[in-house]
Amino acid sequence: MNRSRKGRRAAPYRHTGRRAVGSPLLSILFFPAAILYHEMLLRAFDRNTGFFELALLRTLLFSLAAGLLLFLILDLLPWRRAARIAGGAVLGLGTVLFCVERGCRATFNLYYGLGFMGGMAGDVAGDFASTVAQVVLGLIPFILLSLVPLAAYVLLRQMVIREDGQENAARIILAVAMVIFQLAGWALSAFGAQARYYTYEYTANAAIPHFGVVTSLRLELKYALLGVPDPPLEEFIDPVDTPAPTGTGSAEPTADPSNHPSAGPVQNPIPTGPNTLDIDFAALAEGETDQTIQSIHQYMASVTPSEKNQYTGMFKGKNLILLTAEGFSPYAIDQELTPTLYKLTHEGFVFHNFYQPDWTLSTTGGEFSVTTGLIPNWLGGSDASPLVSAQRAMPFTLAKLFAAQGYAVPAWHNHTYTYYGRDKYLGNYGYDYKGIGNGLELPGSAWPRSDLEMMEATADSYINAYVNDGTPFHAYYMTVSGHGLYSWGGNAMSRKHQAAVQAKYPDLSETCQAYLACNMELDLALEYLVDRLEAAGIADDTLIVMAADHYPYLMVDEKAGVDYYNELRGFTDREGDTSRYKNTLLMWSGAIETPIEVDTPCYTADIVPTVCNLFGLDYDSRLYSGRDIFAENYEADQYSNCMPLVVFANNVGRGNSWITAAGTYEANTGTFTPNPGITVGDEYVSRVHRLVAAKVNYSKLIIQKDYYAHVPLPE
Repeated sequence: MNRSRKGRRAAPYRHTGRRAVGSPLLSILFFPAAILYHEMLLRAFDRNTGFFELALLRTLLFSLAAGLLLFLILDLLPWRRAARIAGGAVLGLGTVLFCVERGCRATFNLYYGLGFMGGMAGDVAGDFASTVAQVVLGLIPFILLSLVPLAAYVLLRQMVIREDGQENAARIILAVAMVIFQLAGWALSAFGAQARYYTYEYTANAAIPHFGVVTSLRLELKYALLGVPDPPLEEFIDPVDTPAPTGTGSAEPTADPSNHPSAGPVQNPIPTGPNTLDIDFAALAEGETDQTIQSIHQYMASVTPSEKNQYTGMFKGKNLILLTAEGFSPYAIDQELTPTLYKLTHEGFVFHNFYQPDWTLSTTGGEFSVTTGLIPNWLGGSDASPLVSAQRAMPFTLAKLFAAQGYAVPAWHNHTYTYYGRDKYLGNYGYDYKGIGNGLELPGSAWPRSDLEMMEATADSYINAYVNDGTPFHAYYMTVSGHGLYSWGGNAMSRKHQAAVQAKYPDLSETCQAYLACNMELDLALEYLVDRLEAAGIADDTLIVMAADHYPYLMVDEKAGVDYYNELRGFTDREGDTSRYKNTLLMWSGAIETPIEVDTPCYTADIVPTVCNLFGLDYDSRLYSGRDIFAENYEADQYSNCMPLVVFANNVGRGNSWITAAGTYEANTGTFTPNPGITVGDEYVSRVHRLVAAKVNYSKLIIQKDYYAHVPLPE
């Protein structure tokens, strides 16, 4: 009788000749517990993510589902040794992934998608090997704790992957449980406020705090194969958004028109009319069959263009030098240590409410915003707007617009020519771009390279061409001297100026001292540039514009919980607060005799349309995310889609903060604070939320769908 029962059982793995050891329950629970352990460990180390939130439940459910799926796959493999090896390999790779994500969060305060990290791995390993080593050393406690599941698996592998496997009935029950956990996690993720991070606004940085690393990886792979879902475009256009009446002006003047630097105190008459091209977006929408392109046309038709103003054409025919300054902040400006920065930010246009948000794309996001006038985005989780834009039509960049006027458009970067794919996207924007390894040779090999040496090697080429041949120029620079690490050992430019900073600020931390010191090299570069312009007699014929790529986030030691940026500024805020991203826009010309004070809220996406207006270029203000800072066709206490608007990145998963002429909305707290003396209507905040969503999503779609290729250029 016993023999007949054995015959009916037909154990599937009898060929091994060994009995299974350990509890079947241990076998079932090991992988779900291991994944959940990693997710909880990462969450516990993240100082910017609350541990006990609803996201914890979503992560728990997804972890259980993923762990059961992994176990079932391994349990079904008939080759037990191969199954154990595969299980160890998956755990090992997962451990590495979690450690890398922890390193990204600790160093950059961001989580990155696997595709982006893979694409940057070679550049990082080649150019920042010493930095990577320091990051790894700082992660040792996390790494050691992360190895616990892998070590346990090595010891218990025969119990986890049992010789006889699970009964078929047990497998069915586990599969049903897996589906239930997955569906429950999906129900808590695909609906509600966080649904956009699960779908059309997916990024690893938003998804990991909300859903966990494993789910973020799954979504990234899914969207890489199938594409990101389209956003609900019909929700972004305000039903009452129609082009606004023109020319009424803001509640407070943008700037004093008596300070206009061209041909007398006031230009008379002041130019009027909208800054538009002859493009009928409504007609384009009617003739378009692609629904997404049609929606973008309809959105463009709804946008009120900025109006010409007293600053239109004030630099027409003159020269432009544009810089994106690595890690620059207003706290690098010191009358004694950086006198040229102080001069240029106090004697030209003086911007009191300028911001550079942290777009979560590191340097490349800020540079994209500065050079295109668009809001940077992650496209599909790992593809960034700048990299994708290298393959798109980009006819409205400054380089293309100035080149059409006969300008020379050189560009330089004093770091690796191909880093971030900069050679591809700057070339596509129209620049004649050169960097280290292709067209730019600088002495030595210190890290970071000298901005002064870059300026000395390049400025004469376009200055002499203008003086000798009359060739106007728009030159572009991406600097690097202000790059972290901010320490005497990690930054050669900091060491170069160490003594001067320590003498003036002996009580500051080394991190703050080193930050100030490396920016002294940027100051010397600007000093050299201004001296050359003045010596050539063309300082009055040239406008210098400079903005940061991002605030110096490498001053934040997330591992140690120390925020040196707050120390430098002398007050405290947190990641996501708008005050953290307040910066300085440098806009100076020798022709400006009296400082022009500008109180209008503005940010880097406003630079391109503002420069277009200043130089009197033919452009369409509706085609950019930003606006001409000097346009006055709005009322400070009234909503309009052409009002001043600073849009902040959703880098903490709580939504987008924003600032208008009426006040500030902080996503961290979900509160709107009106400016003194301003009262807004009941629907003001909700309408601005809708406008912000439109700005962000249509900027993404412009690149994703190659929208500019669908816009006919006027003859």
